[in-house]
Order: sequence, then C-alpha cells, then structure tokens
Amino acid sequence: MSKKLKLVDILVTVVIAVLFAIIYRAWGPVSDLVKLAGLQADQLVYGMWFIASTVAFLLIRKPGVALLAEAAAASGELIMGSQYGVESLTYGILQGLGAELVFALFLYRRATLPVTCLAAVAAAAGSIVMDVAKGYMLELQSWNLTLYVVFRFAGSIFFTGICAYYLVKALEKTGVASLLRPASKEDYSALDR
Repeated sequence: MSKKLKLVDILVTVVIAVLFAIIYRAWGPVSDLVKLAGLQADQLVYGMWFIASTVAFLLIRKPGVALLAEAAAASGELIMGSQYGVESLTYGILQGLGAELVFALFLYRRATLPVTCLAAVAAAAGSIVMDVAKGYMLELQSWNLTLYVVFRFAGSIFFTGICAYYLVKALEKTGVASLLRPASKEDYSALDR
C-alpha cells in the first residue's frame, strides 16, 4: 500500500482542516474568556489550536497529513478573519511541523495514545518557538513562565492528544474512519489499545 498522499487524501485533509478552522475561529473568544481567570489559565485550553494535526493523521495516517491539516486549518481561520492575523498561519505551520516530526519519528506506523500525546507536545513546542520569537516570554518571571509552559503542554496533551485520539476512536466505531483508509489492515489497523 502506497504511503504517498493521493488527491483523495489531500481533499479529506482539507475538509478536516476546514472543520477545524471553523472551530479555531470560534475558540478565540473561549480562550480570551479563560484568560480572565489569570495565572496562565488560558494555556490549559491552548491545545485546541493544534488538534487538526493529530485528528487528520489518525484518520489518514500518511506522511505530510499532520502538517497539511494544521497549515490548512490556520489558513482557513485566517481567511475567516482570525483575530490573530497572519501570525495564525505561522503558528499553524510550526505546530503542524512539530506533530509531523513525531509521526515521522515512528515512521507513520504508530497511532497509539502515547504517540499522539507526544505529537501534541511537539505541536505545543512549535507554538512556543513562535512565542519566543515574538519576544514577550522573556518578560515573564520564572514562576510565571513555568506555569505558562507546563499548562501549555498539559492542555496540548489533553486536547491534541487525548481528545483527538478518542474522537477518532469514536469515529472508528461508527465506521466513518474506515471510509478514509485503504482496506489493507496491514498498514491501517484500528487505533492501538
């Protein structure tokens, strides 16, 4: 079975990305509301921003899907008038690249919960790279920076790792996921338990 992306894989990835672009666009006000709680609480919900990468990969399981999904979702969010502007696209590329690198590390053959959570952490790391480049993280005191990073990783593991994994698992039970994968169980078995 070919691991190369086919047109149908790209189209399905873009459809997933469009769905998440809408979610991302709606997530901005939710994140802002949580921010009012202070103490970096908004970082606990930040993981929602990169869930497209893991959901798309878990459904399609081919090289390039995580990066394509996250970049396309960020592009869609931007087109819909993201409050974050063009930065959302840069973030999307770095987040998708982080997740993609983890799936590549496992040769695109592992779809376990731990691998998905590791991809979530890598996506979060990509977002932190962008935050560092913007310069404002350097202004945080060490205790505040620690909360920021720990909460970002925790939120990522929850949303981009655990929620994505169990969402795809639920889709597998309905049979929807099998429509997106080739019939070969050798390459695309159900999510590992």
